Amino acid sequence: MDTGASVNEWAGNGRTAGGGAAGTTTVGLGLSQWKYLSREAPEPRMHAILTVEADGTRSGGAGPMLAQVLAVDCSSSMAYPQEKLRAAHQAAVAALRLLPDGTPFAVVRGTQSADLVYPTTAAMARADARHRARAERAVLNLVAGGGTCIGSWLDLARGLLIDADAPIGHVLLLTDGRNQHDELMPLSEVLEACAGRFVCDAWGIGDGWDGRELLRITSRLHGTASSVREEASLPEEYARLVRRLLAKSIPELVIAVTPTAGAEVRSLKQVFPTEVELEPVGTDGDGTRRFVTRAWGDEVRRYQLCLSADPTGLPLGEDLQLAVVALDVPGGHGVEVTPPLPCVVHWTDDVALSGRSDVQVEHFERHQRLGEAVAAAADAHRDGRRDAAQQHLGRAVRLAHAIGAEQSLDRLERLVEVLDAEAGRVRLRPGVAAVDFEHLITASSHSTYGPDAGSTDDVFPGDPFAATVRCPSCRERTPATARFCPSCGHDLRERA
Repeated sequence: MDTGASVNEWAGNGRTAGGGAAGTTTVGLGLSQWKYLSREAPEPRMHAILTVEADGTRSGGAGPMLAQVLAVDCSSSMAYPQEKLRAAHQAAVAALRLLPDGTPFAVVRGTQSADLVYPTTAAMARADARHRARAERAVLNLVAGGGTCIGSWLDLARGLLIDADAPIGHVLLLTDGRNQHDELMPLSEVLEACAGRFVCDAWGIGDGWDGRELLRITSRLHGTASSVREEASLPEEYARLVRRLLAKSIPELVIAVTPTAGAEVRSLKQVFPTEVELEPVGTDGDGTRRFVTRAWGDEVRRYQLCLSADPTGLPLGEDLQLAVVALDVPGGHGVEVTPPLPCVVHWTDDVALSGRSDVQVEHFERHQRLGEAVAAAADAHRDGRRDAAQQHLGRAVRLAHAIGAEQSLDRLERLVEVLDAEAGRVRLRPGVAAVDFEHLITASSHSTYGPDAGSTDDVFPGDPFAATVRCPSCRERTPATARFCPSCGHDLRERA
């Protein structure tokens, strides 16, 4: 019987490590999975990690790809301290100065309502020296006053971007507060209306914003939530983001999953570089689910696929096709996509095989648990339960250490003194503020790439098909070579 390790496949159209041929734009697909499932499992699920890499997309095209809306929080709290509004001014100006001629753009002043401050007409302006200069003056004249209704800001941006009809619509949103006037325009309804219309990146500044609220927005709108501790760093962060946006030339990329008889697509979600919510845009007659991803440049993203499977009547000890994964670029845009890849299943009664899991799947599930631990710590601290907050932060440190999440570790060390990262022993620092947890929440949403396909030796030295084992205490999966469980801190040396 085949006892190989995780299945790792790459469809590359003859690509080398350096990418596609000169002058071509290619999108490649990789798939990593642990193929063995027990047919005795009550609800068998197959999890796989898809790696999608776009290469050569900076060759440019005819006309601007991007339409940009800058939504600037101008609620009353932005006036205190004055550095916040000054940083917002400077950041918006930095973004405006980078927009190439012809780029549609607008600036929105956000309070309990949304006001278009530039241009003064209903249509977006087209960037040139005159419009950029006028927009800068309008930005520098923004004053603070009023409340916060983020739904109204996004709704105005939606109308502007629909009329602009650019290949890539983008909103860059800045806020220092919580969505206190949601009843005026419920955010949940606005997000549903905006989904698929544009990408939104959101930034928190100051000490009154809600990290989970920003993640809710950016996950639904295929963007990234971030924050700054020092107001002076915001302009450079804006400039860096706009440069990345201007390098994007694929408006959307579709991941299509076609299951075989007896299988069903349960979910597909982006897990790297950040978690993004993906909803299928429809089901074809053959059961194919199509998931749209937005705004690609030269980059790599990873997705976790979950399929249900039914072993009834199927043989043991054989590789059987469970689904086919394919890529498609609507409209073409001069992009060459690589061939589809199969996702397979190998039904087995060998619990030593079915009890293991793919190392890439485990990596991203730990990232999810890291986010859960951070959120639990924030809730405990808000409720005055310092001991519980410290316990949750210790678990977060264990997980961040295990998966190499350096950004999260750096921000965790602002809240706790790390006594033993591997064991998760920490001491909560005095003077920790609520906003420290909000910074940590946004940092924990940025995942790390994880092990490469076929790199199980890097995670499990000397045993290429030892995937994971279950911790005897919490039953979570953990590397066979780990000293402590990344989830609960149990001393795994006891099992030796």
